Amino acid sequence: MYQDKKTGLLLPDSARPQASGYSEAGASRIRRALRSFIPRSTAPSEDIDQNNYTLRQRGRMLYMSSPVATSAINTNRTKVVGVGLTLKSSIDHETLGLTAQQAKTWQKLTKREFALWANDKAACDATGMNDFTSLQQLALISWLMSGDVFALFQRREGNWLRPYSLRIHLIEADRVRTPSDMGAGLIPLTEGKNPVNGNRIFDGVEVDAGGMVAAYYVHNTYPWQRTSEPEKHQRIEAYGKETGLPNILHIMNSERCDQYRDVTYLAQVIEPLLQLNRYERSALTAAMIQCFFTAWITTEAGASELPFNEVGGGNVGGIPLENPSGISSSPNELEMGEGTINILQPGEKVTFGNPTMPVTGFDSFVKTFCELIGAGLGIPYDVLIKEYNSSYSSARAALLDAWEDFRMRRAWFVSDFCQPVYEMWLSEAVALGRVKAPGFFSDPLLRAAWCNARWIGPVQGSLDPLKEAKAAVLLIQNGLKTHGQVAREMSGGDWDENVEVLADENRRLEAAGGSSRQEIDLHEKEEDEGNA
Repeated sequence: MYQDKKTGLLLPDSARPQASGYSEAGASRIRRALRSFIPRSTAPSEDIDQNNYTLRQRGRMLYMSSPVATSAINTNRTKVVGVGLTLKSSIDHETLGLTAQQAKTWQKLTKREFALWANDKAACDATGMNDFTSLQQLALISWLMSGDVFALFQRREGNWLRPYSLRIHLIEADRVRTPSDMGAGLIPLTEGKNPVNGNRIFDGVEVDAGGMVAAYYVHNTYPWQRTSEPEKHQRIEAYGKETGLPNILHIMNSERCDQYRDVTYLAQVIEPLLQLNRYERSALTAAMIQCFFTAWITTEAGASELPFNEVGGGNVGGIPLENPSGISSSPNELEMGEGTINILQPGEKVTFGNPTMPVTGFDSFVKTFCELIGAGLGIPYDVLIKEYNSSYSSARAALLDAWEDFRMRRAWFVSDFCQPVYEMWLSEAVALGRVKAPGFFSDPLLRAAWCNARWIGPVQGSLDPLKEAKAAVLLIQNGLKTHGQVAREMSGGDWDENVEVLADENRRLEAAGGSSRQEIDLHEKEEDEGNA
């Protein structure tokens, strides 16, 4: 029994309200609009892994066939990585007991040494096809297109020209999957178990009892690949037992807890992208149809006397040597072309069709769809379509909004790929004695201090450079930003290097009889005072 608050009467429990809170809102099973909306979401391994093969293939096909999908991924590549993320070593000199000048000297030498490895295709890429900048671009595109990508560390014997043994082998998502002999079965059944240690395997990622990634299963072939090479797989432990360093990097972004594989960047907009692509093709076909005339030959001849292939394209099977023009001489073929005159047989006449298939509202329809797709991908319409026809404020707002996503994605990429690769290279450089870093292998705190670095990439860009430069000067003058921050944000440069170069340029300019920057500023100040 319960007491009704309004009437004060004691009523049986069966009279108690059966729905409350979300039962009367989004969780209602009674409302007509929601009655048939009964989704069923399970574990990430089932919701994601078992559908990932299909999502990857569709994402790749849209990248290859849909201009909007291509723009979305390539725009990310250009803004996140661009011509490459550049190493800016910034060691913690206080922890290391170094002066600022000593730290600056060490950083310069290390940057040069890293460039020796990173700028040589044969030195950094296991396939010898890409330098480190191109590896960044390839890894990012593969990550967005397929959902994730793997970087396997390999070793090759060094020589006097290439002293480092470290090589990076990028592996596409399809090659990492659960072996069929460990319970995976056919696609898309992706879950399995390691028979040796009992660890579970989720689409090629082995995890221990605590959920920690233990190993990856890399296959030598792709699913359904046509090859005479027998399918094999190799178990790659995530971390070396002795060194604790990673053996393989997994570049991905998690969207759910307990998730070990990611979905393509286009996953949430696959259907609208596909439908938009079909609509654009249909509109193009309709426009092409309007460019053609369709003609019907009407004749009074009987069915047995109807000519075959009335309008032809010349002789079938190529242009013969005796007829280089390609125009058919057969009485049963009529040619159509510029200024062509054909003589019809008695009783025949030509009737032309007048196709009218206008595509009304094409621009507004496509724009609306692109706006929705861009919202789903985190790219405003202006940036996605590269159309900046709106006002300055609107275009700048679109760029700023997109830049937030690009910066976030760059931070993920640096954390998953660039920084771990640099730390692996630096470990070898210190071990070889080419870079001096005391305490690197004895204290993890000192190692972290030596490895500290920033990665400088493409800047946001500006629509009104003069206005934004003045704003940057005000920020510096009021202590809201430093010279280094503004240099990185506005040009992607290094303020310390800029100062050194400018000082050298001013000395050379004065030696040549020119005016230094200080003299120019003093002259402008005197002119301003004179005008006042």
